[in-house]
Amino acid sequence: MIDNPYFTNASVYIISALSDLFLIAVLLRLILQIVRADFYNPISQFIVKVTNPFLRPLRRVIPGWKGLDLASIVLLLAVQMLATALIHLAAGQDFGASGLLVMSVAQLLALTLNLYLITILVEVILSWVGPGGNHPIFGLLHSVNEPVLRPARRLLPPIAGLDLSPIVVLFAIQLLKILLVAPIHDLGMGLN
Repeated sequence: MIDNPYFTNASVYIISALSDLFLIAVLLRLILQIVRADFYNPISQFIVKVTNPFLRPLRRVIPGWKGLDLASIVLLLAVQMLATALIHLAAGQDFGASGLLVMSVAQLLALTLNLYLITILVEVILSWVGPGGNHPIFGLLHSVNEPVLRPARRLLPPIAGLDLSPIVVLFAIQLLKILLVAPIHDLGMGLN
């Protein structure tokens, strides 16, 4: 093993960046299936084409359950565990299987929450810049975020035409990251 902090940092960055991009694609596909988004949307088609080579063989072995794509969940967990293990190896850290599993679950939860945080912020900004636009991203963002924003709208209806539900959801996301993700991750670190 090369004991060079620059090489270690570069290795960790490359592993994280590549695995995160792939995980985001698979996670988006899973979310789009759950919310029954328009799969004829060009962005949806891109996500399907990127993830199909990995999911198609898995689906032959791992069937869905009550409309939930278990193959996507298994792929997400496997890729996250592999990335976490490679990062630990590159950094010269020890890890155990149980700690690796728990940390991977925490990282996937964090990725999911961060994805929603970003998609909600993008949707809010796009609603200010180009309200009522017809770009394919508008419909996709609405499909992804509406199931999360709808309960917040019931809790806090629009005030003078201003929808404050994204603020409530963004606050809840940050709270979940503090109260749920961080303790799970710390538990995983303790198991190593």
